[in-house]
Amino acid sequence: MGPFLLRRFATFVATLLVASFVVFAVLELLPGNAAEVILGDTATPESVAALQAKLGLDRPATTRYAEWIGELLQGRTARSISYDTPTAELIAERLRVTVPLALLAMTITVVLALGLGLYAASRHNTFGDLGVMAASQVGIAIPNFWFAILLILFFAVKLQWVSAGGFPGWTEDEGGGPWEGLKALVLPSVALALVQAAILARVTRSAVLEVMREDFVRTARAKGLTRRQALWRHVLRNAMIPVVTIMGLQFANLITGTIVVENVFVLPGIGRLVFQAISNRDLVVVRDVVMLLAAVVVVVNFLVDVLYALIDPRLRRAGG
Repeated sequence: MGPFLLRRFATFVATLLVASFVVFAVLELLPGNAAEVILGDTATPESVAALQAKLGLDRPATTRYAEWIGELLQGRTARSISYDTPTAELIAERLRVTVPLALLAMTITVVLALGLGLYAASRHNTFGDLGVMAASQVGIAIPNFWFAILLILFFAVKLQWVSAGGFPGWTEDEGGGPWEGLKALVLPSVALALVQAAILARVTRSAVLEVMREDFVRTARAKGLTRRQALWRHVLRNAMIPVVTIMGLQFANLITGTIVVENVFVLPGIGRLVFQAISNRDLVVVRDVVMLLAAVVVVVNFLVDVLYALIDPRLRRAGG
């Protein structure tokens, strides 16, 4: 187990370094600069050059990259060009919306996918199985932003059960409360969970069917266990190995996939922040947000590897 985790941790660190280099390099290759956007088209070259020097954009790229990595390692971030606020504060404020949204969407995804996947696998080649597979195929084909618009039209415009967008806040001082905040995230989380639940349901069904064909399951049935008992006692844990891997990737996708949905529902989360930063040419915010999203994906993959080893004893024996 120890060598396995060390190898995974080394891969984790190397991936983060490569991701930081790619993020910085890609943003450096973009045309234009923030000074020109801030001053406008009528600015003189002298004023643009002065603002570039003030923002540090006139220094070599390698120097700015080294300073950026050094500040991140020390837990510090640069100030946003358009907001004049440390990006850490901006990101922390927006994560109060994005993280609960992703967690709620992941909860809906897991409940729907595991329930439907187990149902389809236990009724293989029946109308129930075919119905779940057909519904999951439709779910995969529907873009989440289009489904989000349908949810707004039906629940907000026609039924008027919820607001069409916006976020009231988590506290009464912000004009909302826990229930109001959760209510505002229900439709966005459903829109995010649709595609992920459809994918995970198909993976769960396939994994359960594959394990059900193993010899140890037939032995358990021969000893007198019912189909349901064999499914819950023996099949489910072994089938969870590929399912957990997909769940980890999906949670990372939910965090990074909020950009479109948050803009549809006008939620003040990470997605809307990065969209506004791109519009304002605030590459400091864009760089830190994209790096955060890349780090989330890498960290989740590392945690999935650890959980994978805990579920599968063969990896622990191989690691020893």
